[in-house]
Amino acid sequence: MKKQNLILSEYDKQEIRKKQIYKALPIVSVILLIAIWLLASSSGNSQFPSPAATWHRLLVLLHKPIKNLSLWGHILASLERVVTALVLSWILGISFGILLGWSKKCNALFGPVFTAFRAVPPLAWIPLFTIWFGTSEGSKILLVFIGAVMPVVVNTQAGMSNVNKLYLDVGTIFNASSRQKLFQIAIPSALDAIFAGVRTSASAGWMVVLAAEMLGANSGVGFLITRGMDSGDLPLVLLAMICIGIIGAILAIFTQIAEGVICPWTRKRSN
Repeated sequence: MKKQNLILSEYDKQEIRKKQIYKALPIVSVILLIAIWLLASSSGNSQFPSPAATWHRLLVLLHKPIKNLSLWGHILASLERVVTALVLSWILGISFGILLGWSKKCNALFGPVFTAFRAVPPLAWIPLFTIWFGTSEGSKILLVFIGAVMPVVVNTQAGMSNVNKLYLDVGTIFNASSRQKLFQIAIPSALDAIFAGVRTSASAGWMVVLAAEMLGANSGVGFLITRGMDSGDLPLVLLAMICIGIIGAILAIFTQIAEGVICPWTRKRSN
């Protein structure tokens, strides 16, 4: 008995060590990244901005707005476009994906057209949107919508198509209507795939809005990159890139938390 308890205690110690290592590894990666940054900026004839120069540019931007907007104003402008497009893409994309995955007739009718449109990159629409809508907010939001809606539809359709037939047969045995099978069996079973599309759409939408802002905007983080590039302000470019990475990580964490709340079984499975 004592020997068994000793083995268990050793196992617990190993698990504690592993958890401590896993918690320390992200910190190590950040330190390595900063070290590489310092090395790249300190090498001879390097034009790469140093951490000190980037930090100083941040302080300047906080007190001297660009286009009457501070750094937070540009970040909020980008987020406003992305959030608007994401909400629309989630509502319409999930609905359309459910339609394609649940109805064979609708899939036969709309599936080929959607597949053809899905093959067109979102940035390829920029010339047409610029001609039709100019450089207005609507054109940017529509461009982000196209980039974000595709993964939502694809993953939702896949989740609905792969619902275990046994679950539906059980519903048939208990005299469930088609509506009950859809909303009480099929959609809950496909939530994992739906949220996979939601997570992908968040990152895709964030990347597309930055590209749209770089091609024509007076606000946003993408606009800051273009402004820094045109004026040779490399610390501003790097600062905007850092903001892009941080906000992208926050969006990923937000969607992951939402998935854990709505689909708690995925969190238990990952643990």
